[in-house]
Amino acid sequence: MSHQFDIVIGLEIHAQMATDSKCFSTASTDFGSSNNENVTAVCAGLPGTLPVLNDQAVKLSMKTALALNCDIQKQSVFSRKQYFYPDMPKGYQVTQYDQPIALGGWVDFVLDGEEQRVHLERAHMEEDAGKSTHFGEYSLINLNRSGVPLLEIVSKPEITSPAMAAAYARAVRQILRYAEVCDGNLEQGSMRCDCNVSIKRKGDPKLGTKVELKNINSFRFIEKALEYEVDRQIHCFENNEPIVQETRLYDSVKNKTFSMRKKEGEKDYRYFPEPDLMPLFVTDEEITTTQQSLPEMPMAKRSRYISSFGLNAADADLLVEESSLAQFFEDINEQVDDPKLVSNWVSGEFLRLYNESQSTWQNLPVSAKMFSELLSLIQKKEISGKMAKEVLDEMWASGRLAKEIIQEKGLSQISDPDQIFQIISETLKAHEAKIEEYRQGKEKLYGFFVGQVMKATKGQANPDEVNIQLKRFLKG
Repeated sequence: MSHQFDIVIGLEIHAQMATDSKCFSTASTDFGSSNNENVTAVCAGLPGTLPVLNDQAVKLSMKTALALNCDIQKQSVFSRKQYFYPDMPKGYQVTQYDQPIALGGWVDFVLDGEEQRVHLERAHMEEDAGKSTHFGEYSLINLNRSGVPLLEIVSKPEITSPAMAAAYARAVRQILRYAEVCDGNLEQGSMRCDCNVSIKRKGDPKLGTKVELKNINSFRFIEKALEYEVDRQIHCFENNEPIVQETRLYDSVKNKTFSMRKKEGEKDYRYFPEPDLMPLFVTDEEITTTQQSLPEMPMAKRSRYISSFGLNAADADLLVEESSLAQFFEDINEQVDDPKLVSNWVSGEFLRLYNESQSTWQNLPVSAKMFSELLSLIQKKEISGKMAKEVLDEMWASGRLAKEIIQEKGLSQISDPDQIFQIISETLKAHEAKIEEYRQGKEKLYGFFVGQVMKATKGQANPDEVNIQLKRFLKG
């Protein structure tokens, strides 16, 4: 990418609302159903059918919009967006056009250690289309997805790099998951991203021709697709080749974009108000109630972890990545009251075991209470960190309590100063010559003495106390 050009990117993120039924019909939204199983006459666009708006879809859309700092509009209107495609059998999509449910808003996130903000144009409700699967000369249509409620989140063209675009999309997904309005599963298509990108000479106020990259389902691919497309447009610009306003698709195998169709303009869609749906009215009370139902959002939680708990930015970022992980951390810290100790263990040993075992938050073998009891034993110096790792592995495998395992394996830590001094005295009797060498300046022997003491105690001596008492002993 050339430094002579400004990159201008805007993202349209389509998030499926986590409702049990579709936006305008009673059909199920279950992803795992057989092809065309979740289809009613409304989904299939049969003549004479009438849509009925899903109340839960409205509530989740409001919740999402407020989580994104948008202004909820007291009145919004559904429109028909006219276009023909086999996976939209009605010949139009019900969406919101000139009066959406939410305007404005912003998303804060961190990129390369720096806080960034991207403002939003709007967020509007619409129904999803079906899915076309292409097999050479023929295609198959699955209407299970047709009519699933979407909230389309439209950013302003403020994104200036592919990496920033991917980070912004990750932040939106994180917010959706925190608010529990969408599972953000890109592989299943419950969150999809369209990228609008153009380039212009630095300092030129006129924007270049906008190209849309359609339905990208991976953060890595968002970045890769945009990198390729920016390079392609720069090549066109430098070689006086026209940049066409079009919709392009990204081939992740070849790492290139290719033309899908000429990009339609707003006039091509012939929008008009949906005659079968009344305007949607929202009250102040509904907005307030929805606002009160929001959990603490990730960036606010991150700031609190840094300012109140004294965690560094990297640890805070890791802990707030998933709301379940953040809650696990807070539940443990509430009982242990040592944020740095808890952070180290949760982000280290806990996540190692969690990822290796492919566990879920619903079937954790070690609860926050069990984990707290283990860390409390470290605090009290009843076991060392090394012992605790061994105990945690056994807890994860068996689901047993830490104290049971410690008692069974005889892993309790020796911390009594007088007892450790006595062990040192007895252990080092056989090494008087080395002690003399140490006292004459051969300080490298210190590690040898520590090793002998730990070996004698089978690793159960408190390392800090061993250092204190060993130095006392070697002074003579």
